[in-house]
Amino acid sequence: MRSKKRDRAAFAVPGYWQSYSDMMAALLLIFILIIAITLAIYKQKRTDLEEAQLQLNSTRTELEASQAELDASRADLEASETELRNSLKELEEAYAKATMTQEELDAAYLEIDEARAELNATRSELQDIVGIRTDIIGELQTRFSNSSMKVDAQTGSITFSSDVLFRYNSATLTPESKETLKEIIPMYLGVLLQDNFRPYIAEIIIEGHTDTDGGYESNMTLSYNRANSVARFCMDDANGLPTQQIEQLRNLLTVNGRSYSSPIYKENSSEVNMEASRRVEIKFRLKEDEMINKITEVLNQQ
Repeated sequence: MRSKKRDRAAFAVPGYWQSYSDMMAALLLIFILIIAITLAIYKQKRTDLEEAQLQLNSTRTELEASQAELDASRADLEASETELRNSLKELEEAYAKATMTQEELDAAYLEIDEARAELNATRSELQDIVGIRTDIIGELQTRFSNSSMKVDAQTGSITFSSDVLFRYNSATLTPESKETLKEIIPMYLGVLLQDNFRPYIAEIIIEGHTDTDGGYESNMTLSYNRANSVARFCMDDANGLPTQQIEQLRNLLTVNGRSYSSPIYKENSSEVNMEASRRVEIKFRLKEDEMINKITEVLNQQ
């Protein structure tokens, strides 16, 4: 029995140290694991820190770029504000120049009203005389409907052949031509000088024309003398015109010599019709012609 107990005791000591050794090994393993975990955590923290530093640097760069853009925008804004202030100042100056006082405005309105009244008067006058030439020409054509003398449908003029009124190179009316003029002149001038047309007549013109034979100056003298002979005939109260119409004619009559400055050509030809070119024309000019000329001058001045 004792021998057996001693044997168990001898084997018990090695079992104790083995348990201690296992415990120490376990503690060492735990310590190693703690160190390994700590190192891993440290490494991970360091990596996170580096990434955060990189992100911080990127953010700082973006912030600096944004600051630069903000500075540029602020400069543009300041420039725009300066330009706006300058524009506002110019606008105020222009407005100050354009602004009229009440008196100036009233004066301007008065001038406009006066101009409008003058325009209405001119329009009324034009309306009164519009078509008067057509009325005169129509009356002349009616009066000469049974006569060999023809009235020009465009101008209302009548034309005498110089060969009928005068002998060659002469400015003296022939006896036969005087009879013709006694018939024609009172008919023609009687229309122009009647009460409903007389206020519109500005001028009655007698023009002499020659052919192209001879010099210009000699033909000028001849053409004028022939026109003047017809004019003197018209002014003689023995030749058909009443004294009142002769007085009116004296204020309206103009005598012109045109030499061969306005020849008549043969139809469809450049050859001068010598016989037709030798003529005396009687025509008229209306006051509306003067008005139209004045209106044209005003328009050209604008």
